[in-house]
Amino acid sequence: AGDSARPGARAAATRGFLKELKDIRDEKTNATVQELSFQTPLDIVLYPDPRLRAQNMTVKVFDERLEALAEEMFHVMYRTDGVGLSAPQVGVNVRVMVYNPEGDPKAGKEYVLVNPSIVKASKEKDVGEEGCLSFPKIYADVERHTAIQVQAQDLKGKTVRLKLKGWQARIFQHEYDHLEGKLFHDRMTPEVLAAVREDLQGLERKFLQSYPETPFRAVN
Repeated sequence: AGDSARPGARAAATRGFLKELKDIRDEKTNATVQELSFQTPLDIVLYPDPRLRAQNMTVKVFDERLEALAEEMFHVMYRTDGVGLSAPQVGVNVRVMVYNPEGDPKAGKEYVLVNPSIVKASKEKDVGEEGCLSFPKIYADVERHTAIQVQAQDLKGKTVRLKLKGWQARIFQHEYDHLEGKLFHDRMTPEVLAAVREDLQGLERKFLQSYPETPFRAVN
């Protein structure tokens, strides 16, 4: 009995050791925020503002301040006729997104997802036209997974699991990219990107005029 228990004990010890290594790695690679700092009213951050490429911190405190951020994000989203919005798009670099697939406060369902992740994605993909509040008047085709399974936390810190497909899956993936510092033109084919490059460069010139000392990542 002693010998037969040993493999199980070794396996448990190994799992514990691997978990400790993962926790250490996560502490080094995933910055966390204990207290949210922002001032209302919030406004849309426009490309190529470097905050759109900055690291977004994991939320650890679920309080009234987080609720206030989500509420303000919905206000901004509806005011600008959006269906989804990520925190970095309003200059708050934390892993929070909100969306309403109907884009109407009187219709559809509102989702607030904190520290979201994609657990599983379909092999099937499709191409659809997307716009982005941080890229006014720019629309282009982007390829996305047609279905995904996601995990996140709600405003109370409770785990949320969702199976999304179609339009909702596309919205989530677009906003999730923002939390990863990836923008929708990063996913465009060379041909599609070429069609909107002049518009992107126009936004870059406007930003440069307003913030000549601020470095940013320009489109290739």
